[in-house]
Amino acid sequence: MSFDLVIVGVGGQGTILSARIIGEACIIEGRHVISAETHGMAQRGGSVENHVRIDGNLGPLVPIGGADMLISLEPLEAIRYGHYLKKDGILISNTVPIVPPTVYRAGTLYPDTDSLLLSKFNHAKICNANILATEAGNVLAANIVLIGLASPHLPFEEENLIEGIRRSVPPKTMEINMRAFELGKIHNEEMC
Repeated sequence: MSFDLVIVGVGGQGTILSARIIGEACIIEGRHVISAETHGMAQRGGSVENHVRIDGNLGPLVPIGGADMLISLEPLEAIRYGHYLKKDGILISNTVPIVPPTVYRAGTLYPDTDSLLLSKFNHAKICNANILATEAGNVLAANIVLIGLASPHLPFEEENLIEGIRRSVPPKTMEINMRAFELGKIHNEEMC
């Protein structure tokens, strides 16, 4: 059975690394995977979008309304790309905003995204992944926290997802990333 996933965020958050980890888990399990990424102005904090299609036989882009899961490393990006999610799809999202410089300079208020996310999506699991990543040892592991939060809903054996992380992150960061994964997984269990 196919599984379509869209991973979104802001440049520098680890969106592409997250897609690579998922792809590695697919390879480990001998599953067909195809992915595509768009990251236009990502170097300047722009939007990053990754499509990962598992066990499908169509092109690399997930159709609108076709994603089984949307993982968002930034809350407004979840709202921006929410149209990709199926009605019964699941949203996994960080609650920590990255305020664009233009919004900051204009003094515009960033919206209350927690209530927006919970009202817009039928199945949403949201958390402050930055706090959990900091607890694991480095705020930069927030993307791995979200993979841990998503792990029970992904079509992989957990050990293969962990091996995907091991193959994708620098060895010196492995311990922090494994703690981040576990904290995300624990947070998921506490939400159920």
